[in-house]
Amino acid sequence: MSRGRRKIAVIGAGNVGATCAFVLAQKKLGDIVMLDIYEGFAKGKALDMSQDGQVLNYDGNITGTANYEDIAGSDVVVVTSGFPRQPGMSREDLIGKNAEIIKQVGEGIKQYAPNSIVIMVTNPLDLMTYHMWKVTGFPKERIIGQAGVLDSARMTHFVAKEVGCNEEDVQAMVLGGHGDTMVPLPRYTTCGGIPITQLLDEETIEAISKRTAGGGGEIVKLLERGSAFYAPGSAAAIMAEAVLNDRKRLIPASAYLDGEYGLNDIFIGVPIILGANGTEKIIELDLTENELSSLQGSADFYKSQLTDILGY
Repeated sequence: MSRGRRKIAVIGAGNVGATCAFVLAQKKLGDIVMLDIYEGFAKGKALDMSQDGQVLNYDGNITGTANYEDIAGSDVVVVTSGFPRQPGMSREDLIGKNAEIIKQVGEGIKQYAPNSIVIMVTNPLDLMTYHMWKVTGFPKERIIGQAGVLDSARMTHFVAKEVGCNEEDVQAMVLGGHGDTMVPLPRYTTCGGIPITQLLDEETIEAISKRTAGGGGEIVKLLERGSAFYAPGSAAAIMAEAVLNDRKRLIPASAYLDGEYGLNDIFIGVPIILGANGTEKIIELDLTENELSSLQGSADFYKSQLTDILGY
């Protein structure tokens, strides 16, 4: 972490990026620079947020730019740029469109913020996280995909509603790819420390798991134009906070696996310890044969796309 004032770059000033920057500002984590190919878009949103400084009691600088030189010295870079999902589109439909964007972004980060930790939000999340790792050549610990925090938050919401408890008392665990193959783990999802398998019937849990996996698509369908941004942007900000404040958060995120869970050379959602060095530890849960098979199946799905579409 750099000395003096901390700096966070948010690449992409759309709804997700702007929400992330706004949450970061409220948390008073440091100076924020938003970068977007549409410079006025980034500058306008930065100016709007800056004028909220007195209201939020925020004393950092929020700036907008289209120039990668302005992200120099960033401790954390959050990447949200890319095409959003449209109704009828899967996250995977975005692969070709967003791979080229991530290549350009990755080269900019590599040149101007070579010591940063990168938090990926661009979909398809697990593929773009791997792609960013390859483009930058950064150590695997310094590239993390924001997936499980959001997916677990969605599951938490659905569980709390069904149990009738406060969301604060729910801890959900969702592994696997950030898409339809994600693997919600009811055995590791608790309310006040009690597994939901003791609080809800199997049919309700199955419905919650299914709705969690389709959580993003449900919002895309409702919005008709655009996709979710409040929860994804906030989740990315929470991950940036964990790095900047070395909080050692145990959260699910897309991390590089090198033998864990029987998987190699892939970024996929697993529980990690997230701190100042990025992914500081990968937690290997004791999974049932069915749970492990689901996780490996999710990984195989993305591995085939890495090879067939991205050529890795």
